[in-house]
Amino acid sequence: MSTRLSAPAPLILASASPRRAALLARLGLSASEILPANIDETPHKAEPPRTHAARLAAEKAAAVAALRPGQWVLAADTVVAVGARILPKAEDEATARACLALMSGRRHRVHTAVHLITPDGRAHATASESQIIFHRLTEADTNSLIAAGDWQGKAGGYALQGAAEAHIRWLSGSWSGVVGLPLAETRRLLLRAGYPLG
Repeated sequence: MSTRLSAPAPLILASASPRRAALLARLGLSASEILPANIDETPHKAEPPRTHAARLAAEKAAAVAALRPGQWVLAADTVVAVGARILPKAEDEATARACLALMSGRRHRVHTAVHLITPDGRAHATASESQIIFHRLTEADTNSLIAAGDWQGKAGGYALQGAAEAHIRWLSGSWSGVVGLPLAETRRLLLRAGYPLG
């Protein structure tokens, strides 16, 4: 007698990031819909990086849940910080260079918050914190990273899964969390909320 596997419950990913969709697939899940949330991501005055990430993930999830009531909605936000300073998403080369110069040879933290809203409106949250140290970057190193182009739109001006990985001296925490979705934490979050992972 054959057994038929049931299809996973629809899950909406409230993110514009293709990296998060790819990471979600590593949990055996495919978003039924990818619906980016249009929210203001400006940090509040003196807002700590961890708090900022958690607030944005919650706001993204709530914004999309309002558009798709009665659905599972998953959102995440990643913040790169040096001390209490939140680094911007690099939208131009000058910003990317400034971020890389600030992180060169020193420790920085990457906070990724994940927020889930269930079909009955309950909210569940988790987060990861990773610490990273770049080698001291030479001018040639920085030029190479800029030329690679994968800094565009990335928090802190680099993509761990891109050219920057060759310049990482030390990483503690979640690799997938730095990329944009901490897999172990997200899996536990879904199970805790009752999502049918199969």
